[in-house]
Amino acid sequence: MTPRLWKALLPCLVLLAFGSSHSQFAPATRRGIYRGREVQFPQDPRQFKGWRHSGHKAPVWDLHPDLPHDVFTFARLCYPFRRGGRWTADYPEAELNFSFRLHQLTSIQVSPYPVILDIDPDQLRHHPFLYVSEPGHMDITDAQARILRDYMLNGGFILMDDFWGGDEWKAFEPVFKKIWPDRSYVELQPDHPIFHSVFDLPSPPQVHSNVYWEQMNKQGRTAMHNEIRPDSATPHFRAVFDDRGRMVMLICLNNDLGDGWEQEQSDPWYFTHVSEKHAYPLGINIVFYALTH
Repeated sequence: MTPRLWKALLPCLVLLAFGSSHSQFAPATRRGIYRGREVQFPQDPRQFKGWRHSGHKAPVWDLHPDLPHDVFTFARLCYPFRRGGRWTADYPEAELNFSFRLHQLTSIQVSPYPVILDIDPDQLRHHPFLYVSEPGHMDITDAQARILRDYMLNGGFILMDDFWGGDEWKAFEPVFKKIWPDRSYVELQPDHPIFHSVFDLPSPPQVHSNVYWEQMNKQGRTAMHNEIRPDSATPHFRAVFDDRGRMVMLICLNNDLGDGWEQEQSDPWYFTHVSEKHAYPLGINIVFYALTH
């Protein structure tokens, strides 16, 4: 890490309040669809081998011996999707890198082993924080929507990330209505505490992929083609609250936090200006806010 990176000390009581995130309740190994074919996902994501992946050398760290299971575990949702969708987008580097930075930069007890969860109550109930990538391609049933709704209303939090523009939002709206037939979202304003809980962000950030910024830096705006979609220039943070006012879902439209975590090593410029400046501060703020509210 560069000297510009921060040291944020978060109270350990956060974890004591949410000490139910036990990674051992997730399947040890599993079969799943990755880029159109069935592959095996190992218990340790570092061992995953697939497109662009021959194993990831992410750090492994020891957990406190007195609290071996009272840890925050990054959990990614495996969901049914329409053709072209990828619940695995940015897997496994995104969760491995984010888990390490969360461990490194805060006092939260973080598991070095992220997990993949199905839309299954017995799996979900052990993990208060759930990450969903590319929700614009979700294709869930009414029964699955009810499971996710019950999960959130019973204390869970879902972060939806990595989709762009009005077309993908329109494709996601039917899924949103399945999950929340009687609720709507609230557009978060720049002064909302989630943008200032640990890192004081001057404005709600927008995280683009390394490919986008590579094109910008080398060729200028006229040559870009990545992430250029209708209505994608402005980031939107849309939150759903329960009856007690607790945020249970945050939708990051026109954003890709996962790429900011996954691609932190793509080049020094991207790390300094995107991962370090936007993706990690916002991700840490979201986790901290979800665990303390």
